[in-house]
Order: sequence, then C-alpha cells, then structure tokens
Amino acid sequence: MGEGPGRTEEEWENDGAEVNDRSCIVSRERMDPERLIRFVRGPDGTVVPDLKRRLPGRGAHVRLDRRAVDEAMKRRLFARAFRAEVTGPADLGGLVDELLAKAALGALGLARKAGQVATGSSKVEASVRQGKGLLVLHAKEAAEDGRRKIAAARTVAAAEGFNVPAIDPFSGAEMDLALGGGNVIHAAILAGDAGSFAVRRLSALIEYRGESSGQDLASAEEALMRGPAMK
Repeated sequence: MGEGPGRTEEEWENDGAEVNDRSCIVSRERMDPERLIRFVRGPDGTVVPDLKRRLPGRGAHVRLDRRAVDEAMKRRLFARAFRAEVTGPADLGGLVDELLAKAALGALGLARKAGQVATGSSKVEASVRQGKGLLVLHAKEAAEDGRRKIAAARTVAAAEGFNVPAIDPFSGAEMDLALGGGNVIHAAILAGDAGSFAVRRLSALIEYRGESSGQDLASAEEALMRGPAMK
C-alpha cells in the first residue's frame, strides 16, 4: 500500500502492527495483538503506551484490561519486562483509557465522513431493522424511552440473525464532537470498512473498561463479513 494522502487511519495502524502473538506480562497468556496494549520504555525511563504499535524499542504487552495495567505497575512488571528501572504516570491506567477513548472517537468520526454512521432515533431504528446496523451507540444521558424503542428494533434484527449490540461509553457532548454536532444522543455504525474499524476501536475501549469481554461486539464484525441484509 502506498503512502498517499488517501490512506486510512486503519492502514497507517496496520503498518505498525506486530504480526506475531505476544504474551501479557501479567497473566502470561499469549493473545492476539488486537487484544493487547503495547508499552515501550521512553528515553527517560517512562512507561509509554503505544496503541498503534509503531514506537521503536522493546515492547511489553498487557491485556486490554485496566485492572491488568494497574497490577503491572503495582507489581513492577514493566521494570522486569524492560530489564531496567522505569517510572510511570501517576495514573497509567487512566491515561490508557483516555487514549483508547480518543482513538474510538476518532474512528467514529472517520466512519461518519465515510457515510457509515446513522444519527437520530428514527434513522438508527430504521437502520437496525433493515439489517444495516453493526452497533448502536447511546449517549450516557440518553432517556430510557429512546433506548427502549431502539431495543425493540434490535430484537427484530436478532430474530433475523443480526445481533446488534448497544453500548453507551460516551456523553452526548463527546458524540457531538465526533459526529459533527446536532445534539447526537443515538447513533448506529453501519456496514463498511470505516464502520468495521470504528467497531474494533470501540470494542477495545469497552473491553479495557471491563464493561464487556469484547465478545459482545464480535457479532457486529461477523455481520459485516456476511454483508447487510437485503430489503
């Protein structure tokens, strides 16, 4: 793939991806790189999260779980992995959360620009019923009535073989910023390359926060592989 301006953020990330599985320094479990966070030791000895897996130097990996990151710091496992003394931010786990959220919101913005996000309760409900939605996003402050109507559409989609998860990791203000304003309370990520990329970034954030194993969102990617239902 070339280096022209038309490259997607996903392509740039893939350039720096490590092709081999790695082990979590906390659990020692070998996992796919997509389910691990890579860290490097900076020149000043600081532990630096490397979400795009591009930074040079020896990498240490921790599974997508804030508790695991906190445990790695508490048990000085980064120093052992790097074979050198390290320092870390006061709240490394919180920093990783911020970076994952920023990456997810950025991917959501890319999906919007690609026309792969529907916003507004009625459009979200329609896209889900039509088998076009991969994932539903509710703002944290979304009313139960709006959630319930979309949940009914998700039930219809599930009966036709399309499991459409719903999550609420962001405030309305955060969703507005990513999706171009308009007081966004409900959104649906639609099938497509940019949509799939956004689902993966959101899956990483949700898994890190312990709100899901990440498997709850896997069905959305499976739906993408099957293609949207024809109506």
